[in-house]
Amino acid sequence: MNLPNRLTIARLVLVPLFVLLMSVDHFASYLAAYVTFTVASLTDYYDGKIARRDGLITNFGKLMDPLADKILVTAAFVMLMKIPALTTPGWAIVAILAREFLVTGARSLAAADGSIIAANATGKTKTVIQMVHIYTFLFLAIVAGLVERWLPDYAEVYGSVLSAASMYSIIFVAAFTVYSGIEFARSNWAALNLSTRS
Repeated sequence: MNLPNRLTIARLVLVPLFVLLMSVDHFASYLAAYVTFTVASLTDYYDGKIARRDGLITNFGKLMDPLADKILVTAAFVMLMKIPALTTPGWAIVAILAREFLVTGARSLAAADGSIIAANATGKTKTVIQMVHIYTFLFLAIVAGLVERWLPDYAEVYGSVLSAASMYSIIFVAAFTVYSGIEFARSNWAALNLSTRS
């Protein structure tokens, strides 16, 4: 197994650690989760960069790299729902998860016929937008705990702004995620060959 594929596997291994750390409602645990998510995200950047640079692109990587991204990002969205400082509507997460499961299922369907569908530009942009949301609001939730402890006079205002900002952001993320799913279906309709399947 080459280095890019090992980095993809490493990202998958970091997901349970991230979930475990996010399950503990403590500043230090959230901070450690943030670091873990950062390391996992870096594996995503470097596995693709190394694979393209060294000509190590494989069918395993084409299939597992976007799948590892989905597992990491969806785990993060689910765990963000438990943070009281953030407003994360359940329907937005359901929309995100539905898109990810449908696209993963479509890729598996194509793979059964010997076709590997790599992530397109819209899908990669979607992943970046999702990760920016997670990075930003996990960080701001950590800051909320510090504000509450050290600047209690500002805690209520900070909390209100954070709650509203997180809600509008996740709505945008959900909308773009659904749009990217539509673009995936449109771009890969022929590869999926859905019209001839029973």
